[in-house]
Amino acid sequence: MTKVSEKALWFKQLSGNKPLIIAGPCSAEIPDQVLEIAHGVKDQATIYRAGIWKPRTRPGGFEGVGAIGLKWLQQVKAETGMLLATEVATAEHVELALAHDIDVLWIGARTTVNPFAVQEIADALKGTDKIVFIKNPVNPDLSLWIGGFERLQNSGIEKLGFIHRGFSSYEKIKYRNKPEWQIPIDLQIRFPEIPLINDPSHITGNRELIQQVAQKALDLNFDGLMIETHCTPDLAWSDAAQQVTPNKLQEILSNLVLRDSLNLEDSYLHEMSMFRTRIDEIDTQILKLLKDRMQIADEIGLLKKAKNVAVLQPERWQEVLIKMRREGKENKLGEAFITSLFKAIHDESITRQDHIINRK
Repeated sequence: MTKVSEKALWFKQLSGNKPLIIAGPCSAEIPDQVLEIAHGVKDQATIYRAGIWKPRTRPGGFEGVGAIGLKWLQQVKAETGMLLATEVATAEHVELALAHDIDVLWIGARTTVNPFAVQEIADALKGTDKIVFIKNPVNPDLSLWIGGFERLQNSGIEKLGFIHRGFSSYEKIKYRNKPEWQIPIDLQIRFPEIPLINDPSHITGNRELIQQVAQKALDLNFDGLMIETHCTPDLAWSDAAQQVTPNKLQEILSNLVLRDSLNLEDSYLHEMSMFRTRIDEIDTQILKLLKDRMQIADEIGLLKKAKNVAVLQPERWQEVLIKMRREGKENKLGEAFITSLFKAIHDESITRQDHIINRK
């Protein structure tokens, strides 16, 4: 396994200086199922996860077996020695998990969006030394994610980490939840010492895509993976499509290509320095071109003001976008990237022109 970057001591001791693997079913269903999966993943994972309480998007679905499942998890620890993890959404969940010696708690995406709920959990955890992970909120809001972390930190919880499980989107994409990779990257830059775990099961919603997302996460220097695992995934009581068998988990992990976070060889450093110099030069040219483009946009704004023409011209914007997508494809640039880039340029142009037209 690849080396983990400088993290909190507790995490380095837990992970053994390699990516941390958390595995187990989406939901605890019956005692035999919980134990069978645990024995299937014990050689691959350090932490065994199982949902006891399952907050569902709509009522009527399976919402977990409740506190009885915590006793089943205790049996897992007795038989395998694995650490135990489950999701908590209320102070009552916390109290029950602590009473049953659950080692790792995580706060789910639907709870992270609610500062009142996170504060309630943080208050219930005061004085404990449990490991607590906080998943990103369902919406792509970095401040909200950080705010939840800070509430836990302010309660004196020292063993804290993040879980990236993707973000809900109205768009129809191949993933269940859009990764929005830049958000966890920004999080790593801001909190380099805090462990960041990737949850490819919830990002993909599809077991066939877990390998590629897990690989990308490790390529981006994530510190571990949480992968939902079930002995009979197609018969799972919740999230069947995204769970893998213990054998498939082993296959996924063995096929991951692990990277060094740093290489200090002279040849590598020399070549990297040359590449970065070229990138810096090109970035400077890009900024110069953007400056020139915005000056033209300003002149257009002055013309629109003189002729009393509306700032937004939807037909022209669509024309530009279609043209740039086509040319982007010809230059082997992804459509999503081109759309995002030119939308940002267009938004800035509109803002500048609006300021010009309404300036007195």
